[in-house]
Amino acid sequence: MKIAVPAEIKNNEFRVAITPAGVHELVVSGHQVFIQSGAGIGSSISDEDYKSAGASILADAASTWAAGDLVLKVKEPIKSEYQFLRPGLVLFTFLHLAADLELTKELMAKEVTAIAYETVQSPSRQLPLLAPMSEVAGRLSVLVGAQTLFAQNGGHGILLGGVPGTRPARVVVLGGGVAGTNAIAMAVGLGAEVTVLDTNLNRLRELDALYRGGLKTIASNSYEINLAVSQADLVIGSVLIPGAKAPKLVTNQLVKNMMPGSVLVDIAIDQGGCFEDSKPTTHAEPTFKVHNSIFYCVANMPGAVAHTSTYALTNATLPYAKSLANKGWLEALKSDSALALGLNTHAGHLVNEPVAQAHGLVYSPLDSALA
Repeated sequence: MKIAVPAEIKNNEFRVAITPAGVHELVVSGHQVFIQSGAGIGSSISDEDYKSAGASILADAASTWAAGDLVLKVKEPIKSEYQFLRPGLVLFTFLHLAADLELTKELMAKEVTAIAYETVQSPSRQLPLLAPMSEVAGRLSVLVGAQTLFAQNGGHGILLGGVPGTRPARVVVLGGGVAGTNAIAMAVGLGAEVTVLDTNLNRLRELDALYRGGLKTIASNSYEINLAVSQADLVIGSVLIPGAKAPKLVTNQLVKNMMPGSVLVDIAIDQGGCFEDSKPTTHAEPTFKVHNSIFYCVANMPGAVAHTSTYALTNATLPYAKSLANKGWLEALKSDSALALGLNTHAGHLVNEPVAQAHGLVYSPLDSALA
């Protein structure tokens, strides 16, 4: 199979969809790999590194997209890339379609077979391709939150761990999943006073046992969210419903009642965000003000640490990419129920029910696409 990897062009997106090791694995399996020149520079991977692994280097985006039967990306295609979409193309990338009606319609109109990393789901309900980026985003959320709390950035100037004789920052994490767990680890490690809210009591028990009383665990409901958030210096929103829009847990009125200079970081922004006033921002302009609080809603947070993120992502995606290349997309999905759940659009049809519900569109059952 011909596999193409274009350069990412989203604002300050420095990741790339494959490492030289990944190229080597695909080439020794008998496939051709085409990489757009310079695609790996932001992740500290040179064209020569890719060539040494067996890839062919192409000059521009148009020739790279055209060369591939299967296109591997990191982020969803943006408007300037819509021209490269075509019938029969297999696209394997993050899509987050529940928050992007325009792209959903474009993929359907162009009859693209689009497989989303974030909806690949194992029988145990784990999200193997979202997990590594959730780990990165969770850890980053505390670092960027701590920096946004600096007075010169609009925060009220509190150090997360404080110093002897002063109180530490109060950090509230909404959601105890992969991203939330990693945010907790960073915040606790920096000495903050950390509270996590989740609807899963078993997960709260696990976190309580892990931190042995060093973490407050609260069963999540609107009353407890309002109480915890109103007292927080830093709020990390990390709730997720696979493939669907994130629930809005923090209202505008609640933000109005927060202390001036408090910070809210929305990890769920790719899925629409879990704060009422969330809107996607970029690394170039990451924050905006709501009442007297600062929102950080960068939609590609892991792109800031591209080297780590690229290698972590390829570790997870490569087995699935190999399966798609070796078997073809249809047989690969038929033989792997987890990968099959990644199918979002095919032959002009929307195949993912949560995305259809988010946009009020008709969807076709997955079985019909695989028949």
